[in-house]
Amino acid sequence: MNAVIKGGWLEIGRVEEIPPSGSRVVRTALGDIAVFRSSDNALFALADHCPHKGGPLSQGIVCGHTVACPLHNWCIDLSTGGAIAPDEGATQRYPVKVEDGVVYLNLTRA
Repeated sequence: MNAVIKGGWLEIGRVEEIPPSGSRVVRTALGDIAVFRSSDNALFALADHCPHKGGPLSQGIVCGHTVACPLHNWCIDLSTGGAIAPDEGATQRYPVKVEDGVVYLNLTRA
């Protein structure tokens, strides 16, 4: 996705460009950020690496509001970035919003 800055928010595309239960990667100076869309159309943004071994979360399977890392199947809560017990750890999350069908990402840490 191409990013356009608008009032501190990066315009990263339209909601429909992110498949339900899928993700898109936004490349930033802070590293890759995965923007997820759940099956109920909620949006979440996390650093694109699992807290376990750094696997690409954007390539994981989204189920509800969690994503399973493709490397070792750790489940990460999309709303918090935290690993689901018994696993421990967290990945950075970022604010995301939608206005008129356009998705915006803020690189400030949530």
